[in-house]
Amino acid sequence: MSEQDQGQPATKYKRVLLKISGEALMGDQGYGLHPPTVSRIADEVKSVHSLGIEICMVIGGGNIFRGLQGSAQGMERTTADYMGMLGTVMNALAMQAALEDKGVFTRVISAIPMDQVCEPYIRRRAVRHLEKARVCIFAAGTGNPFFTTDTAATLRASEMNCEAIFKGTKVDGVYDKDPEKHDDAKRYDNISYDEVLAKRLGVMDASAIALARDNDLPIIVFSLDEPGGFRGILRGEGTYTTVGG
Repeated sequence: MSEQDQGQPATKYKRVLLKISGEALMGDQGYGLHPPTVSRIADEVKSVHSLGIEICMVIGGGNIFRGLQGSAQGMERTTADYMGMLGTVMNALAMQAALEDKGVFTRVISAIPMDQVCEPYIRRRAVRHLEKARVCIFAAGTGNPFFTTDTAATLRASEMNCEAIFKGTKVDGVYDKDPEKHDDAKRYDNISYDEVLAKRLGVMDASAIALARDNDLPIIVFSLDEPGGFRGILRGEGTYTTVGG
């Protein structure tokens, strides 16, 4: 029985997508996966899932391989991007293992078919998983080079009819400049899609922001490092920035 069934306050959203970077999974390490960090994020997802909310996830692959960096070092861009997509599958499998260890049924759904380890992306099947209270982790980006996992997150959120994208970062919202470098940086409570694009604030890449704008899909930026932050925001608490909406 979910907490909503037990009389807990209802949340604003019924179905959301959580987007996190691959770097979020490596903790204080410089590379790869840090199992305690993966487990902590899985706890955050489970706490929201217990509210009766349907959850999709998209995880980047920068902790393993980043296509742009490979391309900058002389690798052919398409090959580098495909390698980055495979990194996202590894991260998705790690998160699936952590969630299922905590009793949360999870499906990894890849845009690149690899039937031995995960499901191929079929929209109607993915929707059915969500309706059955399974967490869906969308891996391998859009399946195409030259598109980031930010764009993949916005695309999948639109296809799944999610009500919002939650972008977990190291800071508690969108600032006019890097708050880790500038003490006078100011945080926005709300900001429009066009303002994010015009000021190049780096919330997501431009194609992701434009797609969210075209589908009237709000992006909520919050700190993934704050325990209970994801759950708190869904219940109207905490500090965050809403883009659009």
